Amino acid sequence: MATITIPTALRQYAAGYSSVSLEAETVGSLLRGLVEQHPTLGKHLYSEQGKLRSFVNVYVGDEDIRYLEGEATPVTNGDTVSIIPAIAGGRK
Repeated sequence: MATITIPTALRQYAAGYSSVSLEAETVGSLLRGLVEQHPTLGKHLYSEQGKLRSFVNVYVGDEDIRYLEGEATPVTNGDTVSIIPAIAGGRK
């Protein structure tokens, strides 16, 4: 099983869970499993076209999946996958 951590801003759409462990072979199947369990989370992760939103960063361990194999990145037993939404703002 791989564990997916859910950021504070999205926990309200995941029944308050900070993490969920699921059986999955890839990051994409792990995320789809998470959305199956918590459907309202889907619109915050995926566009209407079913693509991972550009402001949603996903890491396996410390590695950004954009620099690996994207959603096809393999996950193994004990891996931690983190959803990290991009944050904008601030003052100049």
